[in-house]
Amino acid sequence: MSGATAKKAYEGRSITVTFEAGLCRHAAECVHGLPEVFDPARRPWILPDGADADRVAEVVGRCPSGALEYRFAADAPRVSGQGPSGGPEPSPGGDPAAP
Repeated sequence: MSGATAKKAYEGRSITVTFEAGLCRHAAECVHGLPEVFDPARRPWILPDGADADRVAEVVGRCPSGALEYRFAADAPRVSGQGPSGGPEPSPGGDPAAP
């Protein structure tokens, strides 16, 4: 058995949250930030529809290990200037870091 862990996706109506257990450092930023979405005692432990998608994205963005990531549904409303994965919208050249 390899040491790699796969990402598990938890799909909601407006946002999908992925979790890669092998990266998690158990800082509990997610659990403390949105206990109605992230509850390790519940199965499934992530319920993306338990809060507003923008709030879920905000809390996922606090994950210090990068074990949690998110992407908005294609038809979900987003905060202006935010790309589908929560980063900046890509510039016309395709490079989100480009001015």
